[in-house]
Amino acid sequence: MKRLVFLKYYFSFLLMFGMFVSGFSQIENDSIVEISGKIIDSKTNDPLVFADLLVSNSNMATISNTEGNYLLKLPSDYINRSISITYLGYAEKKIPISTIISNSTISLDPTFTPLDEVNISRPKSAEILVRLMLERKEENYIESGLEMTGFYRETIKKRRQNASLSEAVVSIYKQPNSTNRQDAVEVIKVRKTTNYSKLDTLAFKLQGGPFNNLYVDIMKYPQYIFNKDNLIHYDFSFDSSTIINDQLVYVVNFKQKPELQIPLYYGKLYIESNNYALTSAIYSLNVENQDMASELFVKRKPRRVKVYPVEANYRVNYRISNGKWYYSYSNILLTFKVNWKGRLFNNQYTLNSEMAITNWNYADERYSRPENKSGILKPSSILIDEASGFLDTEFWGQYNIIEPEKSIESAIKKIQKQLDKS
Repeated sequence: MKRLVFLKYYFSFLLMFGMFVSGFSQIENDSIVEISGKIIDSKTNDPLVFADLLVSNSNMATISNTEGNYLLKLPSDYINRSISITYLGYAEKKIPISTIISNSTISLDPTFTPLDEVNISRPKSAEILVRLMLERKEENYIESGLEMTGFYRETIKKRRQNASLSEAVVSIYKQPNSTNRQDAVEVIKVRKTTNYSKLDTLAFKLQGGPFNNLYVDIMKYPQYIFNKDNLIHYDFSFDSSTIINDQLVYVVNFKQKPELQIPLYYGKLYIESNNYALTSAIYSLNVENQDMASELFVKRKPRRVKVYPVEANYRVNYRISNGKWYYSYSNILLTFKVNWKGRLFNNQYTLNSEMAITNWNYADERYSRPENKSGILKPSSILIDEASGFLDTEFWGQYNIIEPEKSIESAIKKIQKQLDKS
């Protein structure tokens, strides 16, 4: 039961149901170069989703979207630099920026795991490996305060129809993993629109915004999934190993023990073999117990409505800089069924949020702190509507963003048309 209390504290502000009545400059100079294209598998031509693109001799980066597309804005004097592209299970590729401008499609080659090395060097059990991963976080991750620039996107759909779209550039004041200090978030630029008519008579709201994605950072917030004290609730096993950045990566499967009834997690951990650092994690919440799972998410709802999750998926990625890892990307996908008492049909709502770190610097002090506390976002906050931003085609200026997928582009065009008519 103590475990459930931890989870409820995390998720209680994620979703809010109620009756519906009616920082940092990315690039300082004005001259920029835009690079866009697609990351694909060299053998199959399939798009590679969430591939990392990192500019050499800098902390500027972006990530490919769910269709493999990327967009990167750079100062013009970076034209002679190169970009490193990395993806789990593929060989790292470094390409001169000038080459990418003329050929924007980038293909990566799959790599093969040296099985003999896996059998010789890996720990005796998967659980031991996970414990080593948690114990060594101070050695493997940047332990200085960081000032990060991130891009956040949040969508809410009723069935297949877009009902809400939020996007923001944020400054993140990242605290060391070894401390209990919470990360802070400042909104630099935001645009949001919600079509309440598509939400029926239910206003579906997300509390916390970017905070929810920060809390997916397992190495900073292990209490929200597992730590060394509650690993006993899980079974761990080895899966086939893979490669990232030319380094062997162990893959660990985990799931809650079958005798436990409370909702816990299952998924995969990707752990670097050299120092046992977590490089990424893909996991889901067990939502078989509808009532208990619902308590974790829903803060407020009408009495005549039953709301329960049917899907809760999470992903977190880390990047490496000078031998130390740091949080770089996270994604949350939640699907809910909403049943009104006395109605024949139910509704399904899908919420997807993602955040990517596009630049960062070391803080002046060990703990990074915002100078303007009035602009800080609270974990209980809901992003306000700023629909006017969708009319401005140059709204993001020189800030890097996650390239919108086709469905997002279509939603933005519809929003623009609606605003033009109003």
